[in-house]
Amino acid sequence: MSEARREPVGVIVVRQVRSAIGSKPKHRGTLRALGLRGIGSRNSLPDRPEVRGMIAKVTHLVTVEPIEGSGPVVGREEEEVTQ
Repeated sequence: MSEARREPVGVIVVRQVRSAIGSKPKHRGTLRALGLRGIGSRNSLPDRPEVRGMIAKVTHLVTVEPIEGSGPVVGREEEEVTQ
Protein backbone atom coordinates (compact mmCIF):
# COMPACT_ATOMS: atom_id res chain seq x y z
CA MET A 1 0.00 0.00 0.00
CA SER A 2 1.55 3.29 -1.03
CA GLU A 3 1.18 6.37 1.10
CA ALA A 4 -0.19 9.50 -0.57
CA ARG A 5 2.23 12.41 -0.62
CA ARG A 6 0.92 15.42 1.22
CA GLU A 7 2.07 18.88 0.26
CA PRO A 8 2.67 21.26 3.14
CA VAL A 9 -0.42 23.38 3.61
CA GLY A 10 -0.03 27.12 4.03
CA VAL A 11 -1.85 29.09 6.66
CA ILE A 12 -4.03 32.15 6.07
CA VAL A 13 -5.63 34.62 8.44
CA VAL A 14 -9.26 35.48 7.76
CA ARG A 15 -10.55 38.70 9.32
CA GLN A 16 -14.16 39.87 9.39
CA VAL A 17 -14.38 43.50 8.26
CA ARG A 18 -18.12 43.98 7.76
CA SER A 19 -21.17 43.11 9.82
CA ALA A 20 -23.26 40.02 9.09
CA ILE A 21 -26.43 41.92 10.03
CA GLY A 22 -28.73 41.92 7.02
CA SER A 23 -26.83 39.18 5.22
CA LYS A 24 -28.31 35.82 4.29
CA PRO A 25 -28.52 33.12 6.96
CA LYS A 26 -26.15 30.91 4.96
CA HIS A 27 -23.56 33.70 4.93
CA ARG A 28 -23.85 34.08 8.70
CA GLY A 29 -23.42 30.33 9.05
CA THR A 30 -20.34 30.41 6.84
CA LEU A 31 -18.80 33.13 9.01
CA ARG A 32 -19.41 30.97 12.07
CA ALA A 33 -17.87 27.96 10.32
CA LEU A 34 -14.80 30.08 9.60
CA GLY A 35 -14.62 30.86 13.31
CA LEU A 36 -15.54 34.54 13.01
CA ARG A 37 -17.81 36.08 15.63
CA GLY A 38 -17.94 39.76 14.75
CA ILE A 39 -16.22 42.70 13.11
CA GLY A 40 -12.50 42.63 13.80
CA SER A 41 -12.36 38.95 14.77
CA ARG A 42 -9.61 36.89 13.15
CA ASN A 43 -8.91 33.22 12.71
CA SER A 44 -5.94 31.29 11.31
CA LEU A 45 -7.01 28.54 8.95
CA PRO A 46 -5.24 26.09 6.64
CA ASP A 47 -5.07 27.22 3.01
CA ARG A 48 -7.21 24.42 1.60
CA PRO A 49 -9.88 24.30 -1.13
CA GLU A 50 -12.67 23.79 1.43
CA VAL A 51 -11.70 26.94 3.30
CA ARG A 52 -11.21 28.87 0.05
CA GLY A 53 -14.74 27.91 -1.01
CA MET A 54 -16.19 29.24 2.23
CA ILE A 55 -14.22 32.47 1.87
CA ALA A 56 -15.50 32.84 -1.71
CA LYS A 57 -19.09 32.86 -0.38
CA VAL A 58 -18.42 35.75 2.01
CA THR A 59 -15.72 37.80 0.26
CA HIS A 60 -17.76 40.95 0.80
CA LEU A 61 -17.53 40.47 4.58
CA VAL A 62 -13.92 39.31 5.10
CA THR A 63 -10.32 39.94 4.13
CA VAL A 64 -7.60 37.33 3.73
CA GLU A 65 -4.03 37.88 4.90
CA PRO A 66 -1.03 35.57 4.49
CA ILE A 67 1.06 34.42 7.43
CA GLU A 68 4.80 35.04 7.05
CA GLY A 69 6.51 32.16 5.26
CA SER A 70 3.34 30.47 4.03
CA GLY A 71 3.56 31.76 0.46
CA PRO A 72 1.38 34.13 -1.56
CA VAL A 73 -2.35 34.40 -1.02
CA VAL A 74 -4.67 34.69 -3.99
CA GLY A 75 -7.91 36.48 -3.29
CA ARG A 76 -9.28 39.69 -1.88
CA GLU A 77 -6.79 41.49 0.31
CA GLU A 78 -6.76 44.81 2.14
CA GLU A 79 -7.79 47.63 -0.11
CA GLU A 80 -5.84 50.86 0.15
CA VAL A 81 -7.88 54.02 0.33
CA THR A 82 -6.27 56.96 -1.45
CA GLN A 83 -7.75 60.39 -1.55
